[in-house]
This record gives sequence, structure tokens and C-alpha cells, in this order.
Amino acid sequence: MSSLDQTDALFFAQTGMDRNSVERIVKETLVGADDGELFLEYCQSEGMTWDDGKLRSASFDVEQGFGLRAVSGETIGYAHSVNMDESCIKRASETVRAVKSGYSGNLAIGPQKTNRLLYEDTNPLPGKSFAEKIKLLQDVDAYIRKSDSRVHQVSVSLGASWQAIQIIGAGGWRVADIRPLVGLRISVVTKQGDRLETGYSGGGGRIGYEKYFDPNEWKKFSDEALRKALVNLEAVESPAGEMTVVLGPGWPAVMLHEAIGHGLEGDFNRKQSSAFSGLMGQRIAAKGVTVVDDGTMDNCRGSITVDDEGTPSQCTTLIDDGVLVGYMQDRLNARLMGTKSTGNGRRESYSCQPYPRMTNTIMRSGGYTHDEIIASVKDGIYAADFGGGQVDIVSGKFVFSATEAYEIKDGKVGRPIKGTSLVGTGFEVLKHITMVGNDCALDGGVGSCGKNGQTVPVGVGQPTMRLEHMTVGGRAE
Repeated sequence: MSSLDQTDALFFAQTGMDRNSVERIVKETLVGADDGELFLEYCQSEGMTWDDGKLRSASFDVEQGFGLRAVSGETIGYAHSVNMDESCIKRASETVRAVKSGYSGNLAIGPQKTNRLLYEDTNPLPGKSFAEKIKLLQDVDAYIRKSDSRVHQVSVSLGASWQAIQIIGAGGWRVADIRPLVGLRISVVTKQGDRLETGYSGGGGRIGYEKYFDPNEWKKFSDEALRKALVNLEAVESPAGEMTVVLGPGWPAVMLHEAIGHGLEGDFNRKQSSAFSGLMGQRIAAKGVTVVDDGTMDNCRGSITVDDEGTPSQCTTLIDDGVLVGYMQDRLNARLMGTKSTGNGRRESYSCQPYPRMTNTIMRSGGYTHDEIIASVKDGIYAADFGGGQVDIVSGKFVFSATEAYEIKDGKVGRPIKGTSLVGTGFEVLKHITMVGNDCALDGGVGSCGKNGQTVPVGVGQPTMRLEHMTVGGRAE
């Protein structure tokens, strides 16, 4: 059964709404508008957390509703409701049509359709019983506690969602997508004397639960979380100052996502509020630096068959060999900037308006091996993993904390260090990349991105890379 057929059953057969009537309301709403759509959503989600030897929380939610949008110029009319009936959609139509008062535009054409399938549409939630899910959490907890006597606390979270959407535009075009998502997250606290340290690992994607119930998989994540916590028990205080920094592959690309990715979203550049505004076609990074946003990767957490405006996702090159060549666009900002949507119009739910957002943001591989890059550094830091960070979109300034880092002395990785933070601006960091590794890797599949109060799942990836003149915060000598 196609996604349209499945969502027709959810949004029309089960609710009693007449599809032809709903399409007529949408058409009437958008007469004289530049753009707009009706966004229908049904979502099931669940989450369980085993913490400190007990089931700390368990939840199951069902959410459904619609959002109706009309766009005239830069003005947006938006209304939403949890009530899936035609009378509510009609009342929403009366509200959003107010933005067209005195205006007559040319309605944007519908998105190009795609038959591409990036993930299965099977609902992961009923794939395992509640008892099986709780046993998995218990097994992970017991395995980690038996692995080392220094384990002080274990927290394990398991969750999944199944989101079905249908988008209806004027002229009768319809697009549907069904998106599964699962995730396993593990946090370990180790204790040695009075010292406590934490390690974290996890994975996820647009797949079913089966992968994470495989002992080979959950033990891999468990071992990694424990390894990081034990490494941090031996860590010394980080040095501070300007130095060479090597970033590891995979999750450290969260710095790329925050410090650079947001600055390449269309709305910030249309409003001239990004550090990268007005630089299209100019060199903004060192040669050899290529960055893409790719929403078409099979089963990845950030992937979407179509975005939340109905546009098929794509692989958009943002930086090509150091030159700025593209922005991530939704329909509104693309139209106002005289270009096309890149399939990056995303929203958290039916109650939210879409904005240009990242999917899977990745720096492509270069020509150096990981060992070659480490060996090239006489005195510096290797940041293997990151925690949180903050960035100012206008200036590009950022601060990020490393959760696993090491000294580099005479081309060799040395002692682990803690309290390491990296300070800089995305605009300058790009120029100070001197070596790009050939080992590009994606994160495990646990990333989320916040913007304008909305959160969406995303992915990041990068190879090992060497950065010069980085400001490192730590303990001053």
C-alpha cells in the first residue's frame, strides 16, 4: 500500500472527512496567495528510561492534527488544531485568508513527485512487547555493571516514533510520507575515590527496533559508553591557549552543524543576518573543504523522503572545495531569493510553521589518513567527542565542550584531558582547516536540532581534520 493510500485511511476514512471537500477548502484558501498548504499529521511515540537500577519513566503518546498555511509575499497566515474535521479546517481557512487582503499573487506550482523510498514505513512500536523492551534496558544495565567495578550509575533510554503526514496544496497536488524513528541512548557514570566521570553512547535511525535488540549492537554501545567514562577517570586538566586541534570523525561534526550549518540556512541569508550573507560564489573555506546537506541517505536519522512542504529531499552542496555554492532552502525563502527549494522545509509538528532546516550535514573526505594527521602535530589537542555548544548565528561565534579529548605530543596521542572547550567563529574555522582525512563517518544517529522553538531529528558527519589557531579553553598554565 502506498504512503498516500495509508494516510488517506488515517486522515479521511478514520476521521470521516471527505477528501474532495478538504481539497476544495484548501483551493479556496489559497486563491490569490503565493504559496501554502494543508499539513495533516498522525504520530505515535513511546519512550522508556531505566535509571539507577529501576524503571524511571515510561510513556506512550498519540498526537494528531492539522496546520493550514497561506503565504503572501513575506506574510504568513497559519492556523492549527487537534480536531480533524472539516468545520475546523473551514474556520482555520477564514483565519489564514486574512493575510491576502488587498493582494493578488501567483500561486507557486506543486513540488515534483518522487517514488524514492529511503526507509520502510513499518511502525516500530508494536515490533517488540513492553516486557521485551524493559528486559533490554535491564540487560544493558546488568552488562555494564558487571563489566567494571568502578561503574557507579547506568542510565539507558529506548524510544521510537511513527509519524504519518499528508500535504495538500492548491490544484489538488498531494504528497505523503511515513517516517519511523528509533533510538537507544546509554550513559555511564564511573567512580574512583571521590571522582565521578561520565561516558555516553547511542544509536538510532529510521528503522525498526530489531537492530538494537541484537546483543552485538547494544553491547557495542554499552562498551563505548563505559570506555569513555573510564578514560575520563584518568584525564588531567586541559591546557588553555591558541593551539592546533585535531577533530575526530563522526559526532564532532556537531560543531560543523552549529557553527557553520545554521549560517547556511536560507532565512538567515535572505534577512542578511548570517555571517555568510552575500558571499555566494566566494571562497569561505580552505581548499579541500566540501560540505553537503544530504537528506537522501537510506535509514539515517536526519533523512526525509519529502520535506514538510512536500518537496523531495536532495543532496545539496553548500561548500565546494572551499567555495560557497549553496544555501538550504524552504519554499518561502527560495521564492523570495529567486531560487528553488532544496527540500529543507521542516517543522516539528502540525502546530508549527516550516523553516529551512538541516537534514544530514556532512563534510566530505579528503586525502589524509587519521594517523597521518595525528603524526603531523607536534603539540596540540585531539578532540575525539563533543558534548553541547552554543553559537551566535549573526557573528558565527561558538563555544563547544569536548567530552573526550587527549594531548598530542610529538605526533602521538598522549594523556586524556578534561574541561576542554573550543572557542572561535565558524567563518574563521573554515579557513584554518589544513588537513582533511579520508575517514568520513556519520554520527551514531542520536542528533536533534533546535531552531525557533522547534526540534527535529538530524544527522552529522565528517572525517578527521586538523585545525590551526584554535582557541582552547581549559586551565591556564
